[in-house]
Amino acid sequence: MDSRETVATKFQALRPFLDERRRRLWAAAEALALGRGGVTTVAAATGLHRNTIGEGLRELHAREPAALTSDQRIRTSGGGRKAVTERDPVLLRELEALVEPLTRGDPISPLRWTCKSTRQLATELSERGHRVSHQTVADLLRVLRYSLQGTRKTKEGADHPDRDAQFSYLNAQVQAFQASGQPVISVDTKKKELVGDFTNRGREWHPTGHPEEVRVHDFVDPDRGKAIPYGVYDIARNCGWVSGGTDHDTPAFAVAAVQQWWEQMGQPTYPTATELLITADGGGSNGSRARRWKVELQRLANATGVRIAVCHLPPGTSKWNKIEHRMFCHITQNWRGRPLVSREVVVQLIGHTTTQAGLSIRAEIDFHTYPTGIKVTDAELAAIRLAPAAFHGDWNYTISPSKDNIA
Repeated sequence: MDSRETVATKFQALRPFLDERRRRLWAAAEALALGRGGVTTVAAATGLHRNTIGEGLRELHAREPAALTSDQRIRTSGGGRKAVTERDPVLLRELEALVEPLTRGDPISPLRWTCKSTRQLATELSERGHRVSHQTVADLLRVLRYSLQGTRKTKEGADHPDRDAQFSYLNAQVQAFQASGQPVISVDTKKKELVGDFTNRGREWHPTGHPEEVRVHDFVDPDRGKAIPYGVYDIARNCGWVSGGTDHDTPAFAVAAVQQWWEQMGQPTYPTATELLITADGGGSNGSRARRWKVELQRLANATGVRIAVCHLPPGTSKWNKIEHRMFCHITQNWRGRPLVSREVVVQLIGHTTTQAGLSIRAEIDFHTYPTGIKVTDAELAAIRLAPAAFHGDWNYTISPSKDNIA
């Protein structure tokens, strides 16, 4: 229960026993106890005007017995100025009508919000004959369960007609591989990070008045460049590998990271594995249409002797990739507010990322170069031992080791 709900519960319980003066003094005491933002919280929870609570605060701060004697005039029940919604019964309805066309978020959610300012709404209401201030509009919006909020990245374009069917197929494949003891990994490239004394989102505890100093402008440091973290997440074991690239995010770099995971973590964990399932986004260096991705996977299959099955997430669903919300988000949380001054710092921060659920990550810097623009010929593509699945073979396929590599 948050502070506003707590105050509202207290107020409803005490209200029958409080006269006008005791009501404002109690509200003022609650606002003081809450600290910064207390007046706003108490006003929203009780419906009392901010001026009423302010008067109570002045009385509490005065601490003069004469100002609090019982012979002060206390209005009888129902006395005083009527609430604006009582004097103007249609005001609340017209305010909601103004806001509703621009309401964002889940329409059935109890908490809604508007992108119109309170001053704009007050002006529009005044033009319709309602005398109301912008502060009163703010109070009424809270009564209607609106609040100011930011944006959230959730929409990624139109849904593919086979989206749900692809997720069903992918989940079935994951369950089948795990049931047979075969490894399943989720892969992706994390956002490229500037290396150097640059600002990093978030806050970290420091002595008061001594924040860590960083550059004003985020221009790439030519001596340190960027870090390109490519991650491999073992879904069943809740552990992962991150290769910190220093060159380009190419299919060769992506598969090299998978190979590093296999040699350092995968093969020791799954010594009898004959297959590997990779779940990946549909675009980027591990995209479903990237020829070099398939060529590099063939090389990996030949090197390991393991059949590699791939299931790509349907278009517009990259945020649903397991690695995003099971590994990458925790890495971001771990280095919040901390400048990534060197690639070594990046790797150390990634490697020390843990969760209460037992997540563990290993990380290394990959100093190899991965040139871009390398073309894959039709002959190279035809040489891949690729077997497309019956359902969406462009998204689901298996690459087998070449015959020379099969024992």
